[in-house]
Amino acid sequence: MSIRRLPVYLVLDTSGSMRGEPIQALKVGVQSLVSSLRQDPHALESVHICIITFDNQARVLRPLESLETFQTPVIDCPQSGATMTGSALELLCQCVDRDLRKNSETQKGDWRPLAFLMTDGSPNDTAHYNRMADEVNRRPFASVIACAAGAKAKLEPLKKLTHNIFNLETMDGHSFAELFHWVSSTVSSGNRSMGATSSITLPPPPPEIQIVV
Repeated sequence: MSIRRLPVYLVLDTSGSMRGEPIQALKVGVQSLVSSLRQDPHALESVHICIITFDNQARVLRPLESLETFQTPVIDCPQSGATMTGSALELLCQCVDRDLRKNSETQKGDWRPLAFLMTDGSPNDTAHYNRMADEVNRRPFASVIACAAGAKAKLEPLKKLTHNIFNLETMDGHSFAELFHWVSSTVSSGNRSMGATSSITLPPPPPEIQIVV
């Protein structure tokens, strides 16, 4: 029987407004997330990561892959353009539908996946976003967590997607480091609780991350 996997999907805004320090901090944050999780033997055994980015188009930057073999991809952003969050959610649904393993005689079915969405703006494909937010909620996620980064991030669209919304007021290296450290803690916590509960309890966020009520 194969090891039971915990799929983790990172859906990251790479639109033009992320250029400069924010995108560099995002890259470092993803690298630190992977490094931190690799220090956890439980996570190293079961966590698989997929990275989806979105700007004027959405793309699967890194298909679902084991934490052990995962290599952080090059993350860039365009000079300008739309923020196609709805297209990113569509890719997320497609990935989950394709990736998730079910129980069989030769393999253990996956744990319920986790999804983390980070955006510093609001969807330009609003109608598509609203439809796909409903589709995401039809998938068997253990938790969908959204982070609104910076002063221009809009909260209302995120409320259509999940009730787990957090606000990152500043977008410097320290704040992103704290964000991804918290994501790492969340994944590790979820990895240990799978099987005992169908959902996860999120660890308290650091002071840089505000809970949106």
